[in-house]
Amino acid sequence: MNAAVLAILGLLAFYLAMRFYARWLERRLYETDNDEPTPAHTSPDGIDFVACNRHVLFGHHFCSVAGAAPIVGPAIAVIWGWLPALLWVVFGTIFIGAVHDFGALALSAKRGGRTMGDLAGDILGPRAKIWFLAIIVLLTWVVIAVFAYLIAVLFGHEKVGVPQAVWPVNFEILVAVVIGWWIYKRKGSLLWPSIIAVVLLYVAIFVCAKHPEWGTLPSSMHMFGSPIVTWILFLLAYAYIASVLPVRVLLQPRDYINSHQLFIGLGALLLGIFITNPEVTAPAFNTNIDPNAPPLIPLLFITIACGAISGFHGLVASGTTSKQLDRMRDARGIGYGGMLGEGLLALVAVLAVSAGLGSADQWQAKYGSWKEVGNSGIGNFVTGAATFLVPFVGENVALAKTIVAVIVISFAATTLDTAARIQRFCLAELGASFGITVLRNRFLAAAIAIVPAAVLAIFTDGGKGPGSGGFILWPIFGTTNQLIGAVTLLLLFFHLRARKRPVWPIVIPLVFLVVMTTVAGVMGLQDQIAKGNTVVVVFGALFLLLEALVFFEAFRVWRRGGDTPEPAA
Repeated sequence: MNAAVLAILGLLAFYLAMRFYARWLERRLYETDNDEPTPAHTSPDGIDFVACNRHVLFGHHFCSVAGAAPIVGPAIAVIWGWLPALLWVVFGTIFIGAVHDFGALALSAKRGGRTMGDLAGDILGPRAKIWFLAIIVLLTWVVIAVFAYLIAVLFGHEKVGVPQAVWPVNFEILVAVVIGWWIYKRKGSLLWPSIIAVVLLYVAIFVCAKHPEWGTLPSSMHMFGSPIVTWILFLLAYAYIASVLPVRVLLQPRDYINSHQLFIGLGALLLGIFITNPEVTAPAFNTNIDPNAPPLIPLLFITIACGAISGFHGLVASGTTSKQLDRMRDARGIGYGGMLGEGLLALVAVLAVSAGLGSADQWQAKYGSWKEVGNSGIGNFVTGAATFLVPFVGENVALAKTIVAVIVISFAATTLDTAARIQRFCLAELGASFGITVLRNRFLAAAIAIVPAAVLAIFTDGGKGPGSGGFILWPIFGTTNQLIGAVTLLLLFFHLRARKRPVWPIVIPLVFLVVMTTVAGVMGLQDQIAKGNTVVVVFGALFLLLEALVFFEAFRVWRRGGDTPEPAA
């Protein structure tokens, strides 16, 4: 099979979905084809509720949801073969993930920009709100820990690290702050400064690609003897600062710059696929799979989480994006279209590790062990995707890897600080439920968001030493991420049912997710108990218990007649 043909088929499927299915959802389900005022105009505060141009907001939303997960997930899942991974990425994105994201954004925008956790109180009752917010808080700690670890690996890992990416990524952040000042203090234009910033970013990439030593930490800075730990602490300090700043200072300009360079990067990778026309060397179904690997079903559907459906996207849509939505009509392009963008990233990831790693024997050498795939998945993507850039960089492998690494880190860093901001909102809402008003202080809430995540990332080590917690937490990240997606779909189901709107586009994905992720969660919990990973076991058990409590509250609402206690919009 040819990778270019698969890319064309995937692009065609995404185009048709946006052209027809998304429009149908807009008219028949979510009712966003109107000029209803958005929270950014009804409750502006200059910090979180700030009306934003739809192109800028799309950049923020896309960069926030499309973190490293749609890269890491497919890079691992291809061990079962490229065909199951590709089918789940394409059809999961169109019929589950994008439906979920669009719905979460529309529902939140119609209800004052409130988060999914807070809205659970209106729809399912106050107890469900507490259970759901607790799930979100626990998951967000895991998300922050995992993404800080992934970036730290690319910055400082001895084998798969790309230290050449360190300075370009930090340069981008500094320039974003300058642009934020230029726009909001000097009332300057955003477009041209951001384009200039992207050009300078690629100049920085070109220069730094020749000097990996510039981004390599000296041994004197290795905390706990590990550069990974040092980078984790640096990244979490950045996430704290970014999460308490007004969105216009760093988040909006940084994400706009990011959107430019990420679209350029994705476009270059796709064009490189069409030019190099590589053959897929991975098997469609891997019949020579490591016997220690878990079964394809249901593990595929939690291994590839964000590339097809992600509960975290609902948190982004309701936590930050809905508060910046300028017009209700923009929700379709940002919500549904943003998920299609992530699906495209996951599609490129599948092709990179299926057609970019050399011969079938070379592929098998990298995917012969389930354990090793978990540790090297992101490195396999960087290596495979770099081969697609050969038409543009020639044989300069270091430059190609640096470009790909900067793309990956830019995605992941945006998710990192967005997750910290979302955690701040959720802690404030959880505090309000218990009368703990001090959690409304954004500086304190951000600290509570960051410190436990740091402990998870550094010390959840499974006996491997400080700084190895990220990949150990990955299984519960995937399972819980999908369960939160299922709960968001549950809220959408009751909301639409009360308004006598079609519910089958919600019910089918909802039932599928609940069955697959619950079975996968139980299997994963049994595996972690056998391995003695106490922290993972505790988190996994808590997630399953809280999920059961939320669905019990939903059952009680159903028994009352299925109507929600919320007022009509």
